Amino acid sequence: MDSKMFCFQCQETARNFGCTQVGVCGKQPATSNLMDLMIWVTKGLSQVATRLRAEGKQIDKDVNHIVTYNLFQTITNANFDDDKVVERILLTIAAKEQLLAKLADKNNLSTAALFNNADVSTYAELAKTVGVLAESNEDVRSLKELITYGLKGVCAYTKHANNLINENEELDAFIQKALSDLLEVKSVDELVALTLETGKWGVAGMALLDTANTSTYGHPEITKVKLGVGKNPGILISGHDLRDLEMLLEQTQGTGVDVYTHSEMLPAHYYPAFKKYPNFYGNYGNAWWMQKKEFESFNGPILMTTNCIVPPAESYKARLFTTGATGFPGCKHIAGNIGEQKDFSEIIALAKTCPAPTQIEDGELVGGFAHEQVFALADKVVDAVKSGAIKKFVVMGGCDGRSKSRDYYTEFAKALPKDTVILTAGCAKYKYIKLNLGDIGGIPRVLDAGQCNDSYSLALIALKLKEVFGLDDINDLPIAYNIAWYEQKAVIVLLALLYLGVKNIHLGPTLPAFLSPNVANVLVENFGIAGISSVEDDLKVLVG
Repeated sequence: MDSKMFCFQCQETARNFGCTQVGVCGKQPATSNLMDLMIWVTKGLSQVATRLRAEGKQIDKDVNHIVTYNLFQTITNANFDDDKVVERILLTIAAKEQLLAKLADKNNLSTAALFNNADVSTYAELAKTVGVLAESNEDVRSLKELITYGLKGVCAYTKHANNLINENEELDAFIQKALSDLLEVKSVDELVALTLETGKWGVAGMALLDTANTSTYGHPEITKVKLGVGKNPGILISGHDLRDLEMLLEQTQGTGVDVYTHSEMLPAHYYPAFKKYPNFYGNYGNAWWMQKKEFESFNGPILMTTNCIVPPAESYKARLFTTGATGFPGCKHIAGNIGEQKDFSEIIALAKTCPAPTQIEDGELVGGFAHEQVFALADKVVDAVKSGAIKKFVVMGGCDGRSKSRDYYTEFAKALPKDTVILTAGCAKYKYIKLNLGDIGGIPRVLDAGQCNDSYSLALIALKLKEVFGLDDINDLPIAYNIAWYEQKAVIVLLALLYLGVKNIHLGPTLPAFLSPNVANVLVENFGIAGISSVEDDLKVLVG
């Protein structure tokens, strides 16, 4: 294969096969290859850490944070900065060398665990030997990548929880043990088992983040969010990190600068703790893929807190700031480690020189239907189901994306019978949340639980309904699953649902390119996984 890179971790990968010349996301071959190398050295660090745990030694949480940060940095649309990736590789090698010095049994360690080459000039060639295609067996490669992408999703949850000073040592130990296992020769059956175990720990990661968010900011509540703009200059915050938002809101008080959310940061408005800030104005725009147009018209600075960066146009690049695991060459990066106060003064100063945002829509939307809010409505929901007013719930969580084929989800939502309710989380909601789909006895027909990070709520709601109706099998509930995926957090959501026993999930707009035919068949035969077809045909299957 005449390729400069190979990456097939996202839904938009070229030809639903793999990006081999440049990433559809804009990732350059050098960046992709360096990220492959970083994953490899992170597996080496994880192998040494796992050995040390087996010898009864403690692993410092700073090592755990290196692993989660590294995997998070490689999620689609998070970081495009080669220098930042190299910086992480060198940091990882240094941390691993310190652990190696404490390890009594160094026998049979992998090349990744023993790698200590700090000569950056050699990395470009070395990276080509440790990437996805280094595993020649298609089915083994498929399962190993499925697990890797699931682990990247878990690490996204874990990283956000860590930012709020919440830890789960058992979860970190699993992540590192799984990464270590991926360096070893494993049978297909062993890898299938590890895939489901990854789903189990995905649930634990979601629970960790849910606890971190709700204990810090309160449980989301039903909230109306403004879609228009004010007269003050503004700062637009995108991504997912609530701690970054909190620090920005604290630092903008009394400055005359308003703060707007974008894309996956929209659900921050649902948390009680953020409602005390008078300059927390509303939401601007839609899902991540529309940002080039929307960042242009916003006029003020933009802060990207996590993945979902689209390579910026030169016209607003100087207004785009990154922080955390994100990065883009030429964009100012705001530093700050876990527990540290970040300094957003430069962003605020720039905002004061900019005109107010250009209005692109008006009105409002309603959200905040996370698990505690839905539990509070449980009697009303159960009565509606028992009376037949609600015949079916359809889970339509996940991701949005550029592909025209994703219009399917808008048309599917429009075509759903009036006695169905959509449960959603993630930016997939932008395909239908602004439609006027009405309500059922005061219950909105679109219940938004929050970010893709809040998909845990959808699982808890399903489990609560199972309990209320006294069912033995979660699949006996009147719930259908029609999930859109794009990146790796959606992968761990899928694995978590499989671990919880959910079957007959429809996944689109395409099945993942990293699923080999044999692995796809395992998912179809054991779990009823299916792709999407036409709106009409899928309505018959999912709703009846």
